[in-house]
Amino acid sequence: MPETQQTPSPYTLADPVRFAENMAKVFEHAAAIARMLAERPKPVLQEAETQLTPMDQVAKTLGAVAQSYLSDPQKLMDAQMRLWNAYGQVWQNAWSRALGQQPQPVATPIRTDKRFKDKDWQEHAIFDFLKQFYLVSASWAQEMVQKAEGVDEHTRHKARFYVEQIANALSPSNFAITNPEVLRTTLATSGANLIEGMKHLQEDLQSSGGRLRIKQTDMSAFEIGRNLATTPGKVVFRNDTFELIQYAPSQAETYAYPLVIFPPWINKFYILDLNEKKSFVKYAVDQGLTVFIVSWVNADERQARKSFSDYMREGFLEAIQAALDATGAEKVNVIGYCIGGTLTAASLGWMAAQKDNRVNAATFFTTQVDFEKAGDLLVYVDEEQVKWIEERMRDKGYLPGERMAEAFNLLRSNDLIWSYVVNNYMLGKEPMPFDLLYWNADSTRMPAGVHSFYLRECYMNNALSQGKMVLDNVRIDLKKVKLPIYNLAARDDHIAPLASVFRLGRYFGGPTRLVVSGSGHIAGVVNPPEARKYQYWTNDAGATSLEDWLKEATETQGSWWPDWAKWIKDKSGPKVKAPEPGSGKLKPMEDAPGSYVRVRSSS
Repeated sequence: MPETQQTPSPYTLADPVRFAENMAKVFEHAAAIARMLAERPKPVLQEAETQLTPMDQVAKTLGAVAQSYLSDPQKLMDAQMRLWNAYGQVWQNAWSRALGQQPQPVATPIRTDKRFKDKDWQEHAIFDFLKQFYLVSASWAQEMVQKAEGVDEHTRHKARFYVEQIANALSPSNFAITNPEVLRTTLATSGANLIEGMKHLQEDLQSSGGRLRIKQTDMSAFEIGRNLATTPGKVVFRNDTFELIQYAPSQAETYAYPLVIFPPWINKFYILDLNEKKSFVKYAVDQGLTVFIVSWVNADERQARKSFSDYMREGFLEAIQAALDATGAEKVNVIGYCIGGTLTAASLGWMAAQKDNRVNAATFFTTQVDFEKAGDLLVYVDEEQVKWIEERMRDKGYLPGERMAEAFNLLRSNDLIWSYVVNNYMLGKEPMPFDLLYWNADSTRMPAGVHSFYLRECYMNNALSQGKMVLDNVRIDLKKVKLPIYNLAARDDHIAPLASVFRLGRYFGGPTRLVVSGSGHIAGVVNPPEARKYQYWTNDAGATSLEDWLKEATETQGSWWPDWAKWIKDKSGPKVKAPEPGSGKLKPMEDAPGSYVRVRSSS
């Protein structure tokens, strides 16, 4: 009988000699990286060692959870028994698989968890065992936090977040020998992937002055003004807080009331003008609107003493007046996005107190005015941590952009940190060009006074929703704002959670149209109709609770942009001859996208 040929295992070392040679090269690269880190100048070393959160906060928080169990030995013993019982089930499943059975898994990853998408996490008994062992452990750790007694909710929230970060870091997918894809690649290439990975690690450390900043995309593939932020227009106004861009009309006539967009200064404005196919700016222009957008300064020492009131006065109010001067219009409509929306809301409250009616209607993109349910960003905010941040802003007068980027990345660390550790450093691959991730890496600096006010008055004191915020000696009462409002929330938003954004309408005095988009903080907003992605929900009847609102909401496939376009056109006045940039009182200063947007945080 002919011999049956067995399929060679993918976990066989292709070339032992070459593997040994490559491992020697890996250690050489590792030694070079160690020397580079050891030779860093002292100021760079201190900067690199600055953490997002003081480590004593982490220890104190997790210690509070531990103390809850140490004070109740029986509860600790019960928790340990639950863990060992779960481990026993995982072991039993592994034995059943070894005997040729197909038992139901003890633990499975959630649908959106991409770490375990490789087929061997399911099909290979060893990797399936590692996966289930890890998932059981991570779930048990979170259960320990959730069931801890005598722990206040803020401490519990922080503990959940810290435990999640630790669990994410310890995932078997993050280690070469326990990740099936990395192990197969390492054996097949005799370790060549690890050499490339060490090169990428060294490059990332060198490019960021010794502080590791993982490259998420090919930064050389994009250039602002070339293939990003390309909608034609002119800078028509500039002060030391922002530049104002007026976009060229695409039609002979436009609506009388111009649209002024206030993006967040935590990032740069071109998220709304990524490219021709994804540009909300271009879409709005093509709807017959005269569009302006604020390009915030990338703050440095000169903005150190700027306050939130300054950003209202020198940012929001100046931009509105500049748009009126540029077009000769009587009123404007405004859009505020994220923190730009919080500034917009507060500024509208200030204008209402002054009986200033220059704004006709307002749109909010993923904006919070009530921060009680502000989500995981609350883990960074309490008196001790805010004081710690303020100390670190004192010398330079701003918070480095990298710190904000890292804080946001940690909210989705599996997707925005660990997936790139695996791809770049273990698989040795270059990250793919992606305009959204280029924008995400193009961080901005936060002026100390503005950032401190935002953390304290919004996140800590929730002053805006309680009518206690004061700007330029005026107490802000949002109920005095009677404008029509379009409130866009994103269903999977991890920065401005749906439950928080849902509340916005209850604080204003005028009618609010709530629309909930599919996806998250960015993709839920930047969703052009041509992409035919996601969906949005509306509920004209309204509801007092989010659950009731969603229960009776109508789901529509695709982009919410056409719904907004219909809404805004009805509030934009009659058609008039389209004003070209520079045709009014304000003359062009330079072509869009201007100068401020090109300033890098590292420059």
